[in-house]
Amino acid sequence: MPLFDFRCHSCGKLFETLVRPGDSPRCPACGGVDLEKQLPTFALSTDERRAAAAKQSRQRQIAKRKDAIIADEEYRQKHDKE
Repeated sequence: MPLFDFRCHSCGKLFETLVRPGDSPRCPACGGVDLEKQLPTFALSTDERRAAAAKQSRQRQIAKRKDAIIADEEYRQKHDKE
């Protein structure tokens, strides 16, 4: 039976599941069916793997920076009132 990697569009969870012919996989976290099949890592060349890792790293950095900006703004708003 083939194992496939999926990303859920509803909650963003990455997961691996066994998919039998005729089955429709569901997200184990939220039960969603809006899934994106991911390329297995062994099918990627080294350049593609590096590019994918760099893209994921940039996305994580952007998300962290966004959280820091929001926290800074909340801090300023709280302390400007006092």
